[in-house]
Amino acid sequence: MSVPVLDEAGSLLARYDVVISDVWGVVHDGLWALPPACSALTRFREAGGAVVLLSNAPGPSEQVADVLDDKRVPRAAWDRLVTSGDVTRNLIAETHQRRAYHIGWASDRAVFAGLDVEIVGEEEAEIVVATELNDYRTETPEQYRPLLERFAARGLPFICGNPDLVVHVGEDLLPCAGALATIYEELGGSVAWAGKPYRPAYDLALEAARQAREGRPVDPARVLVIGDAVRTDLAGARLMGFDSLFVAGGIHREDTMRDGAVDPKGLEAVLAGLPVKPVAAMGALG
Repeated sequence: MSVPVLDEAGSLLARYDVVISDVWGVVHDGLWALPPACSALTRFREAGGAVVLLSNAPGPSEQVADVLDDKRVPRAAWDRLVTSGDVTRNLIAETHQRRAYHIGWASDRAVFAGLDVEIVGEEEAEIVVATELNDYRTETPEQYRPLLERFAARGLPFICGNPDLVVHVGEDLLPCAGALATIYEELGGSVAWAGKPYRPAYDLALEAARQAREGRPVDPARVLVIGDAVRTDLAGARLMGFDSLFVAGGIHREDTMRDGAVDPKGLEAVLAGLPVKPVAAMGALG
């Protein structure tokens, strides 16, 4: 059965108590907020629903909230924010390793704040934490292979602070830390993935939803996941047993969109083989 394509999300959202929404590609495009999406989430909240933004951004949620403000995502569109950075902090603490080699932007080092961890060079490292490429506009994941080979040969654990493989920044498609983690696993290294589509991220999101609902329990049958990535958003929804709404105009848009509208054949091809299909699709949330 084909996945229905909606023009507006209001009637679908009304069937749920909680929305767990992706951020990049759904709520903003990497540069600025997407007003129709923000308005749809705001209306859902005004009708009594709770919105948890679940992002694979590698920074702590407090830092990412400031970024959303800068991109003009209104606070009225969401109740709580959970990031890969929040999960990464938990994973770092659980390793009990104190010397970390960091791959990523200097601003991402906020993820280490308050932890008993020292950022060190390659030879001293006991653990590798990748939040991004150091410069995703000029580097490729393959350029890191020699470094990753050396770490894998030493058996160092690797924490991936952003499981996304790629991300759109405006019209540019750029690599993420997930691409480095994939290489590390190919080399036989051990990777802990912090973020979607893995359960720890959704457990934090559910706890955030309970807080937003003033402690009321969350019925999994009344949770809707909204996202633009098959590998993360739809896979995570399937893992948790949640319904999902697929935003076709995000990361898969080269395959699913034509002349500004959802291409039914392209959509079918992208979703082919999924054991559980999304309940609906849209070109963009609105």
